[in-house]
Amino acid sequence: MNTQIQNSKPKYDLEDRTAKFGENIIDFARSVKPDYINKPIITQLIRSGTSIGANYMEANGAESKKDFLHKISICKKESKESLHFLRMVAKSNPEVTQQARNLWCEVHELTLIFGSITKKKV
Repeated sequence: MNTQIQNSKPKYDLEDRTAKFGENIIDFARSVKPDYINKPIITQLIRSGTSIGANYMEANGAESKKDFLHKISICKKESKESLHFLRMVAKSNPEVTQQARNLWCEVHELTLIFGSITKKKV
């Protein structure tokens, strides 16, 4: 079988990209020490970071244009929330700043993509 054909999924597959981001957030969260400062921050980061993909899946199954735009807007909101909590984790854990920065760059791109989608669909 030609593996090149199997692996020819477009890089802009947002379902996969948002799912991988959520998975990376989970892995990142496991690397942060669970102290009294980190626990609530990481909990919020996991919630916002993993809900981006879930809301994108819901948007793909939307029943109307209005429903689609609402779900994409939630994706954007959760992306922005993830940006905030990544910043907080980096502040409270300087040793993971580079990992947080890498995740921050990815979710920043997702935020811009969702913003662009909402502008185009209005």
